[in-house]
Amino acid sequence: MAVKSEEISRSHGKSTPQKRRLRSNADVVIHESPVSSPSKRKSPRRCVDSSPNTPTNGIEKLEKECKSPVKKNTSNNFSEKPNWNPRDIKQTSAVKEALHLSTAPSSVVCREDEQKRVFDFCKTCIEQEKAGSLYVCGCPGTGKSLSMERVKQCLVDWAKEAGFQPPDVLAMNCTSLAKTSEIFNKMMEKTLPRKKIDGSTPPLQHLQNLYSQQQQSLNSKMMLIIADELDYLVTKDCAVLYDLFILTTLPFSRCILIGVANAIDLADRFLPRLKSLNCKPMVITFRAYSKDQIIRILQERLMAVPHLVFHPKALELCARKVAAASGDMRKALCVCRSAIEILEAELRESTSNLTSFSTDKRQKTSIACIKTQENDIVRIDHMAVALSKAFRSPIVDTIQSLPQHQQIILCAAVKFFHGAKKDTTVGELNKSYMEICKSAFIPPVGIFEFLNMCIVVADQGLLKLGQSRDDKLKRVILKVDEADVTFALQGIRFFRNCLQ
Repeated sequence: MAVKSEEISRSHGKSTPQKRRLRSNADVVIHESPVSSPSKRKSPRRCVDSSPNTPTNGIEKLEKECKSPVKKNTSNNFSEKPNWNPRDIKQTSAVKEALHLSTAPSSVVCREDEQKRVFDFCKTCIEQEKAGSLYVCGCPGTGKSLSMERVKQCLVDWAKEAGFQPPDVLAMNCTSLAKTSEIFNKMMEKTLPRKKIDGSTPPLQHLQNLYSQQQQSLNSKMMLIIADELDYLVTKDCAVLYDLFILTTLPFSRCILIGVANAIDLADRFLPRLKSLNCKPMVITFRAYSKDQIIRILQERLMAVPHLVFHPKALELCARKVAAASGDMRKALCVCRSAIEILEAELRESTSNLTSFSTDKRQKTSIACIKTQENDIVRIDHMAVALSKAFRSPIVDTIQSLPQHQQIILCAAVKFFHGAKKDTTVGELNKSYMEICKSAFIPPVGIFEFLNMCIVVADQGLLKLGQSRDDKLKRVILKVDEADVTFALQGIRFFRNCLQ
């Protein structure tokens, strides 16, 4: 009753419908408490990790933003978008820019767990005013550098909100150093920017003296050092690498060192030595992106574009191939941009061919047919050609160089083995081959010629034929991955329809 009286007094005695009153109440709550309050629900894990004085940080916000699954994103964000116009230069430029490597995404998705581990490590160091070292490793294109940039910003924001002194941040790419020992010069410039340093004393010795004396270290702020491409510091004696990690173990050190490198085995090679020096870092590994993660990242980037550019199956084909090959997100972005260029080239060629016969009414009708919904987006065949250029393999080249009937045999084998079956007989495979030929109005070959073609395909290493007195009872096994056959034949409409 008290709540209702307050609502009536706010509205000056005017009653409002219940639904509208509830919405206005929600707005009031949002404006009155922008920072998370104890009354809001928290997950058990978040309640354990967070302290009563710790406000909501950027990592938790990022976790909330990225809870929706891939299928939900596809249905909500892509099917409702209108098709783009690939002939529009502005639209094309906007799409290519969204998929460019130099374009930083609005949010770093699919790396929430890794980012939270790095963030919690740095947060603990700042709260306890203790130094520490962290080694972040993973294959190229797995979001390490983007995640460190995100964590750096979230850490500075958290320190300001929590009442801690924000750390000095030194982020560098080690490949830009003229020599490996120059990293200590940069650390000294960040630690003592206004103080004149004696040129006779090396910067490393200055830092060692600073972090060995309590009175001097108390006057300095915590320093977050993000050293990207850390494996560049690996030399014959590795003295610089060891000295850098040793700085975090000095009694009054203020350094939080995060080393980032592509070499996964770097920690294994140097951990024994670092462990003996009592400066073993905590290791966080960024694994290669999976198919679902690649689709999700591509969708996040394409959300900045108000049009439907790619067919969902085309994005799935790209994600499957890249995930199976390397999981490198940079490769997926390059392939998508290449697929757009292939579509542009196709449209230019078709338009030039058809406009030359503009006097024919049938040709005019064909020009109108080109501007259909299907042709205005990047299809599977465009993506297959782009992937073929990016991932040339001997198996794909062999399949694409086969005669048509031998390709039909492989297509029939893929369709036959699509279920739980792993092998079949020549006779059963011949039936599947005959069905494909009949559906496409292609005259099939006889059983003996069919057997000879199977032998030729087996000699190429694509099939395996067993032994039997009756040729029709010989066992047939597909020796290559079904995805390679699908990928090699996807650019041909006839085979694309057969394999769907």
